[in-house]
Amino acid sequence: MLHGPGGPCKRKRGICVDAEYSARPRRPGPYGPPRRPGPYWGPFPALRSMNVTLFRPALHSPLARAMLLAMLPGAGLLAVAPARAADDAARDPIGIWTGTLVADRGVCPETNAPSTLQVGTKRIAFTPGDGALVLHGTRDATPGRFHAQLVLSDMNRKPYPLVFEGKPDGSAISGTYGTPRCRAHVTLTRPKSNGMAHFLGH
Repeated sequence: MLHGPGGPCKRKRGICVDAEYSARPRRPGPYGPPRRPGPYWGPFPALRSMNVTLFRPALHSPLARAMLLAMLPGAGLLAVAPARAADDAARDPIGIWTGTLVADRGVCPETNAPSTLQVGTKRIAFTPGDGALVLHGTRDATPGRFHAQLVLSDMNRKPYPLVFEGKPDGSAISGTYGTPRCRAHVTLTRPKSNGMAHFLGH
């Protein structure tokens, strides 16, 4: 009985069986020899040859590198231009605007939470204090004017109107909100998280 690296082993042709197995060249598995690590091309192995024949030589070409560097500033301008256009409330008011009402007179419980103005192509909606009441309006032919209202009934069954008036003011929309008990003003701006969604048309 001999002793190999893994412990006792049987003698076979003068060497241990486990040593003979480790010294014997291994055959490739049923799937062939292991491949070199690289990108995974999934069910489209033809993309590997396309990457080698098309893209890789182009990256090593001085002309291709110069064209790529020339296109980078243009891509930056395309990313900045929509943001600048969206900042102009008079030219592009469509989207969501938020702001907090500031009371000017009376009791205004709607000042306890932000308000939301939604501007569409034909209709607008204003939610004071992001509550359950929504003021609706239709965009008329007058440019730069937003009007929405909701008429309720008080305890005496008298009309109780809620009115919002707004107009573009640079990159914001300035507005006033009034009820029989309250009068407030608000500055509405686009939410930061809504910039990309507005650019994509959502």
